Amino acid sequence: MDQKSLGVIGGMGPKATAVFFDKVIENTVAQRDQEHVDMLILNHATIPDRTTVIMEGTEQRFLTEVARDLKLMEHAGVAHIAIPCNTSHYFYDAMQAMTSIPIINMVEETLHLIHDRYGSGIKIGVLATSGTMKTGVYAKACQKYGMDLHIPDEAMQAQTMKIIYSNVKRDLDFSPEELQSQIDELRTEHGCACVILACTELSCIELGPDYAEGVVDAMQVLVERSIVLSGRTPKSAN
Repeated sequence: MDQKSLGVIGGMGPKATAVFFDKVIENTVAQRDQEHVDMLILNHATIPDRTTVIMEGTEQRFLTEVARDLKLMEHAGVAHIAIPCNTSHYFYDAMQAMTSIPIINMVEETLHLIHDRYGSGIKIGVLATSGTMKTGVYAKACQKYGMDLHIPDEAMQAQTMKIIYSNVKRDLDFSPEELQSQIDELRTEHGCACVILACTELSCIELGPDYAEGVVDAMQVLVERSIVLSGRTPKSAN
């Protein structure tokens, strides 16, 4: 496959964008600079918060801003666009309608991988922003693949938002204990065969080795799909 350039609309949040960039580099089979993926990264940190606009019903604020980003990607001539933000995928259809450049659908790619790995009929836990949960993007994808989505209760959702907005976005605290406790609860108390990390801030937190199985990081899925679509080989393929 010929190499193709990748456009990244980031800043949602900035640390998650940096982690995405690092992961693409770390996960690409390459022996020299020229074997890595060409990327144009737009760190649009001032774009409206996705959860806020969804909760307030002011979605057009986000769409107006991201429309400019998509135009920049078109002028740059990128072949594909990655947006390392799960909540933004509520706007996927609207964003894709704004550009002829294919936008990699992180939610769809994640559920497709899980279905291939586990099959239908399993229960899945999702840790995400309240905005992502309200949109139902993961619920719809689970339904498409015949899987049962477990919705966190109010207490767990509040804890997830604390980890995302206070620990990672504000304090850059990446200690894994709280997140690992949530994963354990979803597995043992609620019978989830798989837990999706469905917020790129959660992807900034390095989990212990015991969590390698049964946890799917949506950002990691986006990273590997981005590498493949850019004409390179992810290390997981070797």
